[in-house]
Amino acid sequence: MIRAKMLVSGLLGAVLLLASSARAQEGVLHHEVSVQGTGFFTKDSLQNGTLQHSTNTGGFLVNYRFHLNGWLAAEASYGYDRNTQLNFTPSGNSGVQSNVHQATGALVVNLPVYVAKMRPYVLAGAGAIVFDPTGNTGGFVSGAQRQARPAFVYGGGVDYGLMRHIALRLEYRGFAYNRPDFGLATLSSNVTTHTAQPSAGLVVHF
Repeated sequence: MIRAKMLVSGLLGAVLLLASSARAQEGVLHHEVSVQGTGFFTKDSLQNGTLQHSTNTGGFLVNYRFHLNGWLAAEASYGYDRNTQLNFTPSGNSGVQSNVHQATGALVVNLPVYVAKMRPYVLAGAGAIVFDPTGNTGGFVSGAQRQARPAFVYGGGVDYGLMRHIALRLEYRGFAYNRPDFGLATLSSNVTTHTAQPSAGLVVHF
């Protein structure tokens, strides 16, 4: 948990450092903020006879992006979802419902393609995904604790200009991380999984 917090703090610090450096060099800031509705779809895992499944869900993503120049940007993002981690074992089944928080930093490369007001981009970075059990009846295992997992994020998307300062964003992000066990040995599998996060929303440039 402490290691994941340090990783996120370091990434966000790097984003701010890049932004400060660019401001000193160019004297002009190029900001954008986006709010997106997201899907959250995690791949099943099978390890030692235990099938782990996460329910599909949706949430939101808030993003701040600073353009260092015409093709490179640094971003910091926060996302929220809620799902249930289900474990199916020969000895019995269990499920932990949790609020899922994601905090990531990434570098964004704007591709030199301009067609009908569309501006495509790709991104890559890292951060943490935090699983916080809700404690709700039917979705809780005794002793389950909040847990953070370091995560690698990659993806891409396209912005379609609606007017001078507003654009529509369609985006895909993929996350790779170890499945949470909530501090319980009975749920531990040490399996790396993948979550797909498609999204759509609005971007404001200023």
